[in-house]
Amino acid sequence: MYYIKECDKPSKLLEFFNIVKLENDNIIIPITKTSLEEKIAYKLAIKTKNILDKTNSNKLVLSKKIKQQENYVNYLYSYNYEIVDGRWLFKMLFFDILEYVVEKLKIKEEDIKIGILVNDISDFAIYAIEKLVVKYKYVKIVTNHIERFKNIEEKISEKYGIFISVGNNKRKILSKTNIVFNFDFPTELINRYTINNMATIINFKGNVEIKDKRFNGLNINDYEIDWKSNLLLEKFENKDVYESIQYKNRPIEDVLKKIRKDKVIIKYLKGVKTII
Repeated sequence: MYYIKECDKPSKLLEFFNIVKLENDNIIIPITKTSLEEKIAYKLAIKTKNILDKTNSNKLVLSKKIKQQENYVNYLYSYNYEIVDGRWLFKMLFFDILEYVVEKLKIKEEDIKIGILVNDISDFAIYAIEKLVVKYKYVKIVTNHIERFKNIEEKISEKYGIFISVGNNKRKILSKTNIVFNFDFPTELINRYTINNMATIINFKGNVEIKDKRFNGLNINDYEIDWKSNLLLEKFENKDVYESIQYKNRPIEDVLKKIRKDKVIIKYLKGVKTII
């Protein structure tokens, strides 16, 4: 795994010749401009690739400023590098995020009404659904593939005697929910639904835009964490660094135990127009 970051004060020589340096596990790019021209971005990406081709690593962590270099980042993606983006960790922090939102918005437990938007059934989606329906009275599962949830409904019903509400009524099913966890609905799909205007929406997979002009709630697309470690790197986002050192192919309970052991906490949730 390699960390790609900008050079603090690149010399004119480094900039002119687009010299990319390797120092231990850091790849240092001579960047001073806010946005690189595509031609320069391509040269820097090729030189980055040449360095990485000599290693067995395909995993990259980008600094905050490097992330903003869209042309350069797109070239890295085109070379099929795994760029850590904190999205896997975002989902794993599902329950911490729920507690954080409830505390910050001062929502009483009896008033919590949850919506879960999910089409692709993953082990974690099943795990989260089961935990939520056991703890909270009002949980709505929204999906375009109701038939896929039949087995999950039956198992939870047999195990806990609880009926899961699964549906796809675009006008009604999300109208009363005040916390919505969006596992995998893109912008186009989520905007087909009527959502409570004051709801808090947490988008796990990527940035989602809510186009309803009446919506006055929180649309959360990003986050940041703190955790007990000496590995915090100034130029990088904590969430990316932490995710980069995790072994993902573990049982969910083991992942969550590790997160608790490392004392990971939500530093903030970043909405389209605000930060909480």
